[in-house]
Amino acid sequence: MSEHSHDLETRLVHAGERRIDGAVVGPTFPSSTYLIEGDAGYHDLRYLRLSNTPSQVEVADKIAALEGTESALVTSSGMSAISTALLTVLSPGDHLLVLDGPYGGTSTFVSNELARFGVEHSVIPGHDRDAWEAARRDSTRAIYVESITNPLTRVPDLLGMAAFAKEHGLVSLCDNTFATPLNFRPAEAGYDLVLHSATKYLNGHSDLVAGAICGRSELLADIKHRLDHLGGSLDPRACSLLNRGIKTLAVRLRAQEETASGLASYLDTRDDISAVHYPGLPGHPDHEHAQELLAGFSAMLSFQLADGPAADRFLGALGLILHAPSLGGVESLAVRPDTSAHAGLSEEEREASGIRPGLVRMSVGLESLEDLTKDIDRALAG
Repeated sequence: MSEHSHDLETRLVHAGERRIDGAVVGPTFPSSTYLIEGDAGYHDLRYLRLSNTPSQVEVADKIAALEGTESALVTSSGMSAISTALLTVLSPGDHLLVLDGPYGGTSTFVSNELARFGVEHSVIPGHDRDAWEAARRDSTRAIYVESITNPLTRVPDLLGMAAFAKEHGLVSLCDNTFATPLNFRPAEAGYDLVLHSATKYLNGHSDLVAGAICGRSELLADIKHRLDHLGGSLDPRACSLLNRGIKTLAVRLRAQEETASGLASYLDTRDDISAVHYPGLPGHPDHEHAQELLAGFSAMLSFQLADGPAADRFLGALGLILHAPSLGGVESLAVRPDTSAHAGLSEEEREASGIRPGLVRMSVGLESLEDLTKDIDRALAG
């Protein structure tokens, strides 16, 4: 039976596993280089930088099985996955469509780095096909979206965007970090490439940095060749930790989502918070759409305080919730996006994307809802 035919919870545990010498948990292969066998070409040599050693292949195969794609690669970070994929599918003179409000690192890379290579881009809304059509050019080659945006948790018309890309022969890329394959599988919706910061929910323990690229084998072969030269390979020890972390994704994320839902509902009742961004809330602009499209709402939320100083006071007064960047771990984290992931954007760009100084982004961990609520109460009162 194919690994792809198992339930997702089963794939999390068993997909990709080699069971070498009968070991239930596979070994870590620290070797950087391997014996040459037969008449191998350069890209067939087994070498750590070429992302084809046993530990790398094992976890990549697991992620491909989770996303339902033919192939996958693991990379040294989420940004390595994003940058390598975009640099592979785009060339000088090309044009890229980018969903409004993506992760700050992605936005800065597109605006600053791709521009240096002669690639132009246009920002498009999530639910307006006429706007997508108006922004498309003869030179448009790709469209880049996020299944749930960072940090405002918008859920775009993902099915419509995939269909639009196919209609116009565009390569479609979807960052699925927030949703994870537990809640949405972009390839099943028609996307060519699925990207992850595996640092986040896939690993889930805040102890490594990694990325992943999933898609058709022929497209992944081109991306792998670019990755070989850019050097963004993932260390074998990190591969083994990532493999271990993935196995508990279902039980972690479902528990985190339940707490996040309760916390978002509580925050939404407070007069000192002007807006709560969580797609599970009935008042969220994409709530009904997200209910139809996603199997769960993830455990990321953000909320708006009066201004930057108010947010700083709140973050400084937290005790249980940690004031730190990143997300998806077992511990709850909170941060100001405008001074962290989105600091590279101009003030005007942040304002246009709805990222204001008083915005706090929170990654909900595995602590109890009662303890998290008490911590927020104390911090807001302080």
